[in-house]
Amino acid sequence: MKKIAVIAGAGPAGLTAAHEFCSRTDITPLVLEAGPGLGGAARTVQHRGNRMDVGGHRFFTSSPRVLDFWTRFLPLEGACGRPGPDPEREDRVMLVRDRKSSVVFKGCYLTYPLTPEAALVRCLGPAQLAGIAASYAKSRLFPMPEETLEGFLVNRFGRRLYEIFFKDYTQKVWGAGPERILARWGRERIQELSAGLAAKNALRRLAGRPPAAGDVPKTLVERFLYPKYGPGQMWEEVAADVVRMGGRILTGHRVGGLRLERDRVRSVKAEGPEGGVEIEADYFFSTMPVADLVEGIEPRPPALVLETARGLEHRDFISVGVLANPGKGGAGGLPPGMDQQWLYIQDTGYRAARVQIYNNWSPYLVADPGQWLLGVEYFTGPKDDLWAMTDPELARLAVSELSALGLLRASQVEDAVVMRQKNAYPAYFPPYRKFPLVRSFLDAVENLFLVGRSGMHRYNNMDHSMLTAMLAVDAVVREKTDKSLVWAASA
Repeated sequence: MKKIAVIAGAGPAGLTAAHEFCSRTDITPLVLEAGPGLGGAARTVQHRGNRMDVGGHRFFTSSPRVLDFWTRFLPLEGACGRPGPDPEREDRVMLVRDRKSSVVFKGCYLTYPLTPEAALVRCLGPAQLAGIAASYAKSRLFPMPEETLEGFLVNRFGRRLYEIFFKDYTQKVWGAGPERILARWGRERIQELSAGLAAKNALRRLAGRPPAAGDVPKTLVERFLYPKYGPGQMWEEVAADVVRMGGRILTGHRVGGLRLERDRVRSVKAEGPEGGVEIEADYFFSTMPVADLVEGIEPRPPALVLETARGLEHRDFISVGVLANPGKGGAGGLPPGMDQQWLYIQDTGYRAARVQIYNNWSPYLVADPGQWLLGVEYFTGPKDDLWAMTDPELARLAVSELSALGLLRASQVEDAVVMRQKNAYPAYFPPYRKFPLVRSFLDAVENLFLVGRSGMHRYNNMDHSMLTAMLAVDAVVREKTDKSLVWAASA
């Protein structure tokens, strides 16, 4: 009888694991996805012929294994003598895009990540810049302890720059100040980036020399890949191949719990439209939130493990897609910022944290090239007033903020649609310090593997999530129960 690997979640990690099982083993993957679609937080939502990337996903990796996976499904476009499909004629294609992102601060549009440039001098003024430089020098001479994100950021950017650009924005995104967030978030998300490194790379560009390869953390990468029809196109292709090879994917089915026996997963409870069912599993791969996983385990885990898991928090995410006709309402030219992919809304007077201009990620996302398609992005918690708003209320808020930013006029808006993503971003609040207790308990279950962002409660990028799934399947193939290589994955 063929072995079965049950996989919770049809996001990048879950579908990568399913494909690895199908292509490398005789183990049949069964993917249980609670939502109606594929791709998880990396899905693409379609509305009136338009496609919207929920959250914005740059395809960039330092892992040849992940890059090979992507380009097997969506080959790189041909350009500048490089062979490859023409996106005007073929749909299965990966575009090569130049990054264009800005910070909106007091009416200024500043290159993101912040770069020494004329716009920054005009916006802040020489006196403010001198204070920033002095503050940065002081932080290098007298660094803070790096227990919290505040210390991490102050040591790399100086207190003055931290207070201007990081403190309030962090509160907007995480619902908590940097002094309440563990420093680990900074180490995982912005890596070795600092004011000094950003300035060094900016000076190299001004001198006509590209930054040294080792000096380019992901935060500073200037080119990336992007599927013609958004990230969901990748996961639809992968899912179709999984099914073609004999794997199963059930949407609208959530994992309700696990039954353990002798340090192994014996069965998985699945809940779907037709009721509940218990599935015997040889392996279980989890991309679901750790708190939900632990809560559903039988026999019950130790009280301290349960308590710690319940303290792990996520931030939820709302994106309001706004379709606008620039020809209406006397537009007269392209507003500032509309040539960007992402705008980071630094000013505290706005609830929105970011704005995507989908046309600039891929022109093929927009059904009518004469229209604009924007995504207004809000970070929230399940008990916040933003999450409690109705869709029409959120649409009105998004349009009013786009109007206040000068990006469009309300009279130009043709339509709006609201997209919600629960548990989008794992948070590193103080309870996370005890996470090793939870990891130790779950790692001891021989055929249970935690992969992906929510599954590991780690703020992984998409490529990192995929690599954890690949390494977990490697362990199964080699009949290894040690999970350390999965946790050590780096992409």
